[in-house]
Amino acid sequence: MVSIKFKNNKLFYIDQTMLPEKEVWRKCSGLSSGFRAIKDLEIRGAPLIGVFAALCLYTVANDLTFSKGRFLKYLDNAINKLKSSRPTAVNLFWALDRIKGVIDANKNKDVAQIKKAILKEAQAICNEDVKLCHNMGEHGAKLVNKGDKLLTHCNAGSLATAGSGTALAVFYRACAQGKKIKVYADETRPLLQGGRLTMWELQKHKVDCTLICDNMAAFMMQKGEIDKVFLGADRIAANGDAANKIGTYSVAISAKYHKIPFYVVAPFSTFDLTLKTGESIPIEERKPLEVQTVLGKMRIAPNNAKVRNPAFDVTPNKLITAIVTDRGVIYPPFAKNIKKILG
Repeated sequence: MVSIKFKNNKLFYIDQTMLPEKEVWRKCSGLSSGFRAIKDLEIRGAPLIGVFAALCLYTVANDLTFSKGRFLKYLDNAINKLKSSRPTAVNLFWALDRIKGVIDANKNKDVAQIKKAILKEAQAICNEDVKLCHNMGEHGAKLVNKGDKLLTHCNAGSLATAGSGTALAVFYRACAQGKKIKVYADETRPLLQGGRLTMWELQKHKVDCTLICDNMAAFMMQKGEIDKVFLGADRIAANGDAANKIGTYSVAISAKYHKIPFYVVAPFSTFDLTLKTGESIPIEERKPLEVQTVLGKMRIAPNNAKVRNPAFDVTPNKLITAIVTDRGVIYPPFAKNIKKILG
């Protein structure tokens, strides 16, 4: 299963806001189109945002017929525009900085050669993500025992990456190994990515899955229905503090209390080693309407209700059992071992 397609220099993607009711493919038709797709969550998931932004930038560059000076200036502005779409997921910045590095390295060449260099790098970012997902699945599946009952929060699968996912890649690999796992998926308020997206994916992969409301997770742990927690991340600081979808911190606290292993699954590109702790991770605050309504369709609060809507929270490293990466599993002490594995 794939969530983006790049064919004949054109970029297409599944509009995730339409799932699970409809599987609608859209074309990224330019800079404004790509920016809106990320901003409005038609494209989401930290690794996928990075891949999509890189390929989007190439489609933008490929359509330009400017002189080289104007071409380079336009691309600089386009990169900054795409970076402003969402602040928390570091993969967006990582991917665009890679493209920027290629542009700078080839700035003395003609426009056609620069375009080719951008395309090569964007495709490399995409292909690398597929491999990273495979590796995370392999490493994470070693932590799963036959018959395990696993909890996940938000979506960390093919809809969040260019490959099989981060946390969900672990589940898929465990199933392929015949471990007969059972997965519980938090609905993930307010935009229900767990219910709409994770359940849709798991069912397509024929994984035994059950949907629960976010506020049921601790109860399920108390009743012995959860053996381990696996979920993704949008940015991980140098000390192992991890930002993920809002509600993750609550799950981590409950897991710690019930002595349940809590695993974060993320590629190397999700680490931000410039940040010493998670306190410096920027947290996106989204529109009140997302909380006041159910997917904008049914109002569940008065029009004038005051709202807070942080899209992410940060789980302190002391609540994390280990971080599963494409390069192996990182255990505490995180500051030391992250540096050792990731450099």
